[in-house]
Amino acid sequence: MDRLRRWKNQLLGDVGTVFYLSLLLIAGFLAAAMVDPETVQRQAQKILDATANNFGWLYLMATSGFVLFALGLAFSRFGSIRLGPDDEPPEFSFKSWLAMIFSGGMGVGLVFWGVAEPMMHFNSPPLGIGTPRTAEAAQTGMRYAFFHWGLHQWANFTVVGLAIAYVRFRHNSHGLISETFRPLLGDRVDHGWGKAIDTLAVVSTLFGVATTLGLGALQINSGLARLSGVPYGATPQLLIMAGLGVLFILSAMTPLKWGIRYLSSANMALAAGLLLFVLILGPTPFIFSEFTQTVGEYLGNIIQMSLVTTPYSSEHWVQQWTIFYWAWGLSWAPFVGSFIARISRGRSIREFVLGVMIVPVILSMLWFSTFGGSAIHYELFGNAGIADAVAQEVPAGLYVLLEQLPGGFYAAIGAIILVAMFVVTSADSATFVLGMFTSKGILNPTRFVRILWGLLQLLMASALLLSGGLLGLRTVSIVAAFPFMLLMVLMAYSLYKDLALESRRREERDKLLNERIERLLLRESEREAERLAAEETHPTAPETLPSEPEEADTVQSKDAAAGDQPG
Repeated sequence: MDRLRRWKNQLLGDVGTVFYLSLLLIAGFLAAAMVDPETVQRQAQKILDATANNFGWLYLMATSGFVLFALGLAFSRFGSIRLGPDDEPPEFSFKSWLAMIFSGGMGVGLVFWGVAEPMMHFNSPPLGIGTPRTAEAAQTGMRYAFFHWGLHQWANFTVVGLAIAYVRFRHNSHGLISETFRPLLGDRVDHGWGKAIDTLAVVSTLFGVATTLGLGALQINSGLARLSGVPYGATPQLLIMAGLGVLFILSAMTPLKWGIRYLSSANMALAAGLLLFVLILGPTPFIFSEFTQTVGEYLGNIIQMSLVTTPYSSEHWVQQWTIFYWAWGLSWAPFVGSFIARISRGRSIREFVLGVMIVPVILSMLWFSTFGGSAIHYELFGNAGIADAVAQEVPAGLYVLLEQLPGGFYAAIGAIILVAMFVVTSADSATFVLGMFTSKGILNPTRFVRILWGLLQLLMASALLLSGGLLGLRTVSIVAAFPFMLLMVLMAYSLYKDLALESRRREERDKLLNERIERLLLRESEREAERLAAEETHPTAPETLPSEPEEADTVQSKDAAAGDQPG
């Protein structure tokens, strides 16, 4: 029995109820999806329709609220609070920190949608604004691409990451989602309510990451199909995911400071190289003009785009695009937020919010301007066939764009490698976070637990692809994210309550300290006054020095005395 317990501890570590409950729920879904994928897809679509029709407005209101909440914290009196002891420096350099945030966040999504989304909007304008395949449709599509990858998307990650980092490093608590609810639920987070919250976070994270793995497999398959004649279909995509699974499991077996850190830096270097390749060899003046104009349109229309619901229309564009993106971001929020929290020890709240929200958003906008803007330019002024390629096969747009540039064949190979590296980094980060969630919040879950969650990610992505491809990935993301969105609203309130409590404690502590300093100063001034009063009552006699006349009289006396002496 003791040997069995030791063997279990070596493999699983300190796992608990959340581990087994999450495993049971996910295994049940996988079994149903493998046995009857069509039925699973139909039921998921029904749930999606009911959720979007009745609560679509709530996705928009909640996500917009997270943007205001995060920026409000950054510029409030809470902004200077450090995620850790007040004198502790950041664990990672600013450059490495940003690289890990970007790679763990939206690397795969940017490569997949960088050309695809603007061209899909070019083919079918958002909300029917403009005629398809015109300049008006192109500009509207770019504005919505900026919107979908802008502040709202990263605000989801910021709120969750900040809440976890605060309780983990400020209160030395476990890095669990449930711990962020302690100001609201008290000790109940240690029992049923806390277990339910953490289980929901695990399930939501697994669905979100599986969606990204599926998108990565589609993108790699499309590139291989154009470069080497590999067929585009379910079988090659499953084989691609199996190969990626081997890579990220190997990465998962290395420490965080080595595997994910250096892989993230390599991702950023390769992504920057591909970006510069298109930026320099592509229509550079058009790209910067597009970037400038679209930033202005984005900032000028952000409120309207954030809250549009089309209640007078039967069109489902908002559901298919904006709500999908917000739901995808929400399903990623536990994973990305927890990972960003893990690497943000020592940062201030203001630095955390601006680093997570502002810098990645600017890079995302530059990415869409470069790839989406170049695709629009070549389509409008050169009839490059990118729009037709995207209409037939969504991820093919990137490779058709690269074919327009000198050396595009080699750039396409680099793009395939970049997608693979982003997938490996995201999946590796997810195995770490899922292992942490299911191992009572420890910062270093066992390798076996991380590998187990890596395999489950692969199985989930495979099941979603088999049950509906890209549509299936979208559908399940929205359905799985809804309950976690409600939890995030409560999480934001709990974080504010915790920060306000600490702020009051700090104010009271500073007040007591100031009062003590005032008492000491008052006591010192009273002593000084008593000393001065004593000196005035009993002055000290000064040392008297002979005056000059006295000195002269003394000399004359001596001379007279000398004259009286006999010569």
